[in-house]
Amino acid sequence: MEGRHTGHPLAPLLIALLICAPLTAAIPVPRLEGRVTDRAGILSKATREHVGTLLKAHEDRTTNQVAVLTVPTLDGESIEEFATRVFDAWRLGQKGKDNGVLVIIASGDRRMRIEVGYGLEGALTDLKSGRIIDNIMAPRFKVNDYDGGVTGGVLAIITLLEDPAAAIPDGSESSSEESGSFFEGPDLGIVERILIGCFIFGIIGLFTIIGVLTPGMGWFLYVFLIPFWAMFPIIVVGARGAITLLVTYLVAFPVVKLAIRRSEWYKKARNDLKNKGSATIGGFTVTSGGSSSSGGWSSSGSSGGFSGGGGSSGGGGASGGW
Repeated sequence: MEGRHTGHPLAPLLIALLICAPLTAAIPVPRLEGRVTDRAGILSKATREHVGTLLKAHEDRTTNQVAVLTVPTLDGESIEEFATRVFDAWRLGQKGKDNGVLVIIASGDRRMRIEVGYGLEGALTDLKSGRIIDNIMAPRFKVNDYDGGVTGGVLAIITLLEDPAAAIPDGSESSSEESGSFFEGPDLGIVERILIGCFIFGIIGLFTIIGVLTPGMGWFLYVFLIPFWAMFPIIVVGARGAITLLVTYLVAFPVVKLAIRRSEWYKKARNDLKNKGSATIGGFTVTSGGSSSSGGWSSSGSSGGFSGGGGSSGGGGASGGW
């Protein structure tokens, strides 16, 4: 007797859709409830009303439209992508002027962004937006003062839009702590840090190894690479990590170099450079002038015909966390 097939013919498709749905779903854009839309419920009624009044008065004076949105979570979506979706759906700013600004706070993810329309990028630059986040909003958010952070950030935005030459006020933290925020490294995710780290440490690491293994020229590379080890790692590991790496480099390079100079291959390479003018080290042919004739690379001042295509950038702003 043949066995009966009890499964529905569409069952595999339904199962696949159920599995893939959580991977592709994005949180819907909230409805625009006013100049302040507090979906996360982190602002007091008095703050919502006060900030809304400030933004209305600013719009009456300038026609600029500034809105604030808080959400509990981004559900894994980047705040940059979510801000773009909200900005496009809400259509902030006047048609033809593109003079809108959106302030988004995702309280559960501890992320925020100031998204700036094309027409206001000259007054509210990416750098100024970042300073508002770092100097004014983040310090207050760290102590759960969302009312003070949003109010202070909005006031700074209004001030800069009406007077682009105005200075951005300091936050509630001490100036030394705020000015040090840059030296803690830019606000990057783990994937970006890994990719940038592979690029940076791959290059300076390679030259460091060449310096350790190469007689004569190696000590020149040791000194030459000091500023690179001092600055570039800040992007990936912050100031404290960069200092640790720099000290490690300053100590380990000469220790290792002095240790391997007693090896037979190092002595042979040093003699070949002295007597023949070249030596092969790790597949590279190094001459006494420091150039590589095989297995190496070269660069020139030519751009290879590459040039900009005349494009333009828009939708600027800055993101941050606390």
